[in-house]
Amino acid sequence: MFSPIRVKIFAIVLLCLCMAGSSYAQKKPRFNVIAFYTAKNDQAHISFVHEANKWFPLMAEKYNFGYDSTSNWSNLNEAYLAKYKLVIFLDTRTEDPAKRAAFEKYMKNGGGWMGFHFSAFALTPSGFNADWDWYHNEFLGSGQYGSNTWRPTSAILRVEDRTHPATKNMPETFKASPNEWYRWEKDLRKNPDIRILASVDSSSFPLGTGPKQNEIWHSGYYPVVWTNRNYKMIYFNMGHNDIDYEGKTNKDLSHTFGNPVEDKLILDALEWMGTGKKVGGK
Repeated sequence: MFSPIRVKIFAIVLLCLCMAGSSYAQKKPRFNVIAFYTAKNDQAHISFVHEANKWFPLMAEKYNFGYDSTSNWSNLNEAYLAKYKLVIFLDTRTEDPAKRAAFEKYMKNGGGWMGFHFSAFALTPSGFNADWDWYHNEFLGSGQYGSNTWRPTSAILRVEDRTHPATKNMPETFKASPNEWYRWEKDLRKNPDIRILASVDSSSFPLGTGPKQNEIWHSGYYPVVWTNRNYKMIYFNMGHNDIDYEGKTNKDLSHTFGNPVEDKLILDALEWMGTGKKVGGK
């Protein structure tokens, strides 16, 4: 039998532990993130979206930020976006003029944006025509899609700017996760508003395995991570997992997350947009 005093002490300790646990559970996130996605058509993009929507909540819990995701693009409006410090486009973009205007206003008012892979895609004619001039030509600066490598393969990336908050902890080069790499219509080096953070290193060539020869890059300059000095934004070309199309199983053959250096790049970018200020630079 426990004495009344011991029982009382135990009850007080248990109450304190419960209160501490409740306080921890109710700890306010440092900033909130909303991710938009479509996750239709291309299994490689669907795979990435599902992976992202598992990885980001784990990171949110670990680093104390809020993470929500939605496939309802009608939420891309001023009232909804006001709840979030930054927006992520995981795979596509909005096609609605009113939503486009709301997103442009959000960015011009200091909001943050992180985009992956297909979110920058535009090609006329296609299901994603190059009909959003501000987004593709001013904001991203890349214009239309040009071409891509195939199959998805790893590449050695060169960090060109290690003074930016997103890349300050990066090595000079690192091996990226397997990806389908894009070439763009416009030369980002000629745009004074664009700050290129990482590009394909020449040691990656030949990049891609084909079978088409034009899907294998042997030379050239290909930026894959960049920001626009006029906005709090960053674009990552990563976000296309390798899929078993030939075997018709549609199983994942690679993943984007789980690469420690690449994960660090994304997390540092997230931290910058969630807590830092817009960065210009030369």
